[in-house]
Formats: sequence, C-alpha cells, structure tokens
Amino acid sequence: MMAALAAADDPAFLAVKTVVLNPRNTDRGLPQINGLVTMLDSETGLPVAILDGNWITAVRTAGLSAVAAKHMANPNASIAAFVGCGVQARSHLQTFTDMFPLDGIRVFGRGQANIDSLCKLAGDLGLSSRICASGEDAIKNADLIITSITATGQSDPFLDANVLSPGCFAAITDLGVPWHKSSFHAFDQLAIDDTAQEATLPNKLAAPEHVTGDLSELVLGKFKGRNHVDDRTAFVFRGHALGDLALAALAFQRFSENK
Repeated sequence: MMAALAAADDPAFLAVKTVVLNPRNTDRGLPQINGLVTMLDSETGLPVAILDGNWITAVRTAGLSAVAAKHMANPNASIAAFVGCGVQARSHLQTFTDMFPLDGIRVFGRGQANIDSLCKLAGDLGLSSRICASGEDAIKNADLIITSITATGQSDPFLDANVLSPGCFAAITDLGVPWHKSSFHAFDQLAIDDTAQEATLPNKLAAPEHVTGDLSELVLGKFKGRNHVDDRTAFVFRGHALGDLALAALAFQRFSENK
C-alpha cells in the first residue's frame, strides 16, 4: 500500500491518494493497481469528495509527462514506442496524439489483452501499430518512448538508453524499473519530478550526476529541456502528489459547476 498527500490554500483542498498494488490481481482479471483519492477542505478538515484513484493516476501521470514533453520533446515526433501496454500506455497515447503529429506506435508488453487494447486504441486514433519482439526493438528509431512497467520487484532491467535515436524523448513513468540506469548518461537532459523529495529518498531515480533538474525548474526556465535538435531527453518520475491534488480539485470543481 502506498499513500501520497498534498494540500493547498487556494483552492482550499487537501487530497490523500491511497493505492494498493497486488500482482495477483492479474489472475483475477483485475487491475494490479487500485486506489481512491479522498479530498478534504484544507481549512476545516471536512470531507469534500471521494474520487476514483485509478482515473486520477492515469490522467495526472500522462498530464505530468505532457508538461515535460512540451519542453523536452521534438514537436515533429511521429513514432511513439510503448514498453508496457496498460492503463498508463493508453492515457499517454491519447494525450500524445493530441500533442504530436503521430503516424504510428511500436508496442512491447507482457499481457496480450493489454497489447490488443492499446493497438485497437491506436487504430481508432488513425495510427498504425507494430508489435515488437523485444523492448529494444520497440524503442529503437522511436521519437517518443513511454515506459510503464509495473514495479513488482520481479523484473530485471532490459532497456539501454544508448540505443535510442538522436532527438528522442522518453517519459519514464515506472521509476525506471525496466532501464539500465547506468545508461542514463546517454540523455543530454534528464528531468525528475522533485529534487527536494528525491534528496530524501534512498533509491534514486537516476544517479545525481545524470539529473539536469526537476519539473518546476524546467517549467520556470531554469534549464532548457532541449538545447539541440539531436538531444536525447527524458523525464523520469515517481508521481507528484501535487498532480493528484490539482486534478482532483479540477474534477471536483467541474462536477460542482455542472451538477
């Protein structure tokens, strides 16, 4: 079980997301990750709403990747590679299709049902899809790479950033689980979600010498996400509790306006 908390004064909301990861759920035909977001009034502490944590996680994660991609990715990206084909892959495909002139996707995953669902979504969006025999085959020659392997502790790294094409951008949503982290030196710019948070944690997303800065520094222009057209860039992140709060607050506000 994992929990994340964030609070704000304006709007006056506090959000706690509780998530349970259970790899055995696959055999039950259920998602491995399930959760709820509980939102309180941050001034009074009174309950405000309970939201679907699965939806919040899917949308806010793709949203964070989109913010990074806006600053770090090649705007003419046409091929997206997905390593991991579940909920995050689908939410990222929908988001990135709105942002980039995509022609097709490359897919590598472990579950056939998820692979089929992702490829169907690609077809519905007018994109071609190719199922790859390995992760390396998927990420080679791709402009955008999205990895979303569930962190069960049972996977050895199998992706090497050195094989990536010049000019690509990687959204690494899975703590870097499938990556050989020693290969992260291949990225010209690598952003994480929060350097202050990262400094307190023992298992680093990347070696400190490979990290250029965090998402707020990127958005505020404290470093450039892309200096040259051939730069290889990446955003690797744990998931920002402020993202959960922002999306939960927006969803509640939209609901309140339209009920």
